[in-house]
Order: sequence, then C-alpha cells, then structure tokens
Amino acid sequence: MGAKAMTISPDASSDAEAWTDRLRSDGYYIIPDAMPAADVAALAADLAPDFEETALSVGPFYGDTTKRFHGLLRRSPFAAAFVGHPLILDVTRAILGSFCDRIQLNLTQAIEILPGGDRQPPHRDQDMWPIRLQGVEYLVNVMWPFTPYTADNGATIVWPGSHRRQDEIVMSEDDAIAAEMKPGSALVFLGSTLHAGGANRTMTSRRGMVISYSLGWLKPYELPWLAYPPEIARHFSPDVADLAGYRAHRPNLGTYEGRCPSQLLRPSTEPTRSGAIDVLRPEQEQLIGAYRAGQIPAGSTAEQILAWAAASAGGTGT
Repeated sequence: MGAKAMTISPDASSDAEAWTDRLRSDGYYIIPDAMPAADVAALAADLAPDFEETALSVGPFYGDTTKRFHGLLRRSPFAAAFVGHPLILDVTRAILGSFCDRIQLNLTQAIEILPGGDRQPPHRDQDMWPIRLQGVEYLVNVMWPFTPYTADNGATIVWPGSHRRQDEIVMSEDDAIAAEMKPGSALVFLGSTLHAGGANRTMTSRRGMVISYSLGWLKPYELPWLAYPPEIARHFSPDVADLAGYRAHRPNLGTYEGRCPSQLLRPSTEPTRSGAIDVLRPEQEQLIGAYRAGQIPAGSTAEQILAWAAASAGGTGT
C-alpha cells in the first residue's frame, strides 16, 4: 500500500468547518482520542456477549469470516454517546445538510474480523442506493475500533481522494492506506470514498463498530422503527431519537398516521383517532398560500416557483 493514514491532531483545529473542509478534500480522516478509551472499553464489554453469540456472516460481500450485528443503541447505554458525538454530527450536517432537511442514522453495526479473515471487496457505501447526483453526498461513515486496528489484523483500507473518481471501481493498491488506529480514535469517511475491510493475518480478532448517517429522505440500511420500537426509543435523548427516525423529514416524509412519529415517544393526551398534520418547509407553506391566492402564473417552471418560494420565506432552503 501507499502512504500512511492521515491523522489529524485535535489541537490542530477543533473547528468543525476545518474538519469538514478536510473531509471534502481527502474523503476521509482519522480523529485521535475522539472518545475516552474507558468509554470504548465499557461499550465493548457490553457487546462482548453479542460478539460471542452471533453467528458468522453469510455471503461474498460480508464474508464468512466476519460477525456483524446491529441495533447497538438498544444493546448498550454507552452507544448513544458515540451516535451523538457533537463534532462528528456538526461535520456530518455540514456535508449532508445542503441536500436534505435533516440527517438520519443509517446504521449502527458491530463488526468482528476473525483470524484468517479475507479482505473485503472494495466498495462505496453510497452504492446501496441506485442513484447518483453530481456533487451530492449521501452518507458519512464513522469507524470506531474496539481493539487496535493494524495493517495486519484487518484495519479498514481507504483510497484517499477516491470520492473524486467515482467511475473507478478498482484502484491501484499503491493509492490505498490502512487506517491504523487505537480504541478512542475514529475513522471518518464519505459514502463516496472507496474502502474495504482488510485481511486479518493475525491470531486475534479485530473488533469495532461503524456508525453511519445519511440523507434523511433515503431509506436507511437499518430500519430504525424495527431496531428501536417506541418502548425503547422513548428512553433516548431527543437528539438521538430524532436520528433514529422519530422525527418527520419535511415535507411529510417518515410520518405515522400522518403526523410526526415523535408523538409515539410521549404520553398521549389527544384522541386516539387524531387527524393528520402537515410537516412542511416554510417556503412550501408560502407557495401553497400564493397558489390559493392566485399569485402563481400559469406556465411557471419549477425553478421559478422554488426561487420565488425561497425568496418569500427569507431565503430558507432545505
């Protein structure tokens, strides 16, 4: 492989804008000491029985020398601090926020690569969705190691800058790096960045987890309402519950009975058969009002209408 993985020191910049610029430039970076090692150890200890009991994965992509399981927010109370990491959320919203009303949790997945595990095929996680729009990012991934990640035990392999070469599905090994890091560090990379789980050539397992966030209007990898039904999600903080799907995405996406699903997390004082309530962006409400007032000329294009609505709402966008 080529150059050593790039690690950004926390004291180099704590500004989310600088981290965001680097992610846009290189497609990845490693944050050292992003979480206290003790917090990582506590989460890993909670998940240890699940690692032991989970069966081997099946299929040529996951490989039959890995173990994977999901729904980590319900398996350990320590998972929420990783999901809600403030700096990572700030960067993620900066990357994805121009293309959606709100971001969502795409998945939480624990991964173990067993001794002798083969290398994963190179891939881009955004390719799970069969659409690609120029300049749009769909996903931000965060890999958190529970054990040290090394080039020998299966550290994630990343191709820096591959998010700018998305037509290439195979790239030179000379352009790749192994994202070596210790527990507490985090590998952050775009869904458009080519990467792969490495081969484990050691006698010990490589354990960790990946948390990913996606555009709020996409169907997520992990269905949140099944992973975290209301009786579980009502114990989450409001921010984590929002990420886990209990917040409608304007306009009117992800609703329950025509209303924001956050209603499922609080005691109901309303009639059982309450009616639907719109969840719209301000410019959409302006647009509907203008239409009803006869202020939109026939033949107006979508671009003209959207520009008018945004201007009428004081420049409010998505």
